[in-house]
Amino acid sequence: MLTTITMKNITIKANDFFELLKLKDQSMWDIFASMIDGEEKEIVFLNDENQYLFHYVLPTTIEKLQEDKTLFAKEYSEKLSGLN
Repeated sequence: MLTTITMKNITIKANDFFELLKLKDQSMWDIFASMIDGEEKEIVFLNDENQYLFHYVLPTTIEKLQEDKTLFAKEYSEKLSGLN
């Protein structure tokens, strides 16, 4: 028997999302943590013209989210240092 698992898909306008984070003085990781409910979700970020920018698969646990946050910070730092 083959079981198909469908991941919930959430679409977000990136510009609006990051503006809201600034207004609320919150990090995206705080928002992502509040969305964790044991079910994986794919968060798709679009630009103002509804074109795909990037996606993130929200994990099922806070522990995995913390791992992702650490990895993201490391990769982001490496990319920034490569620009100098």
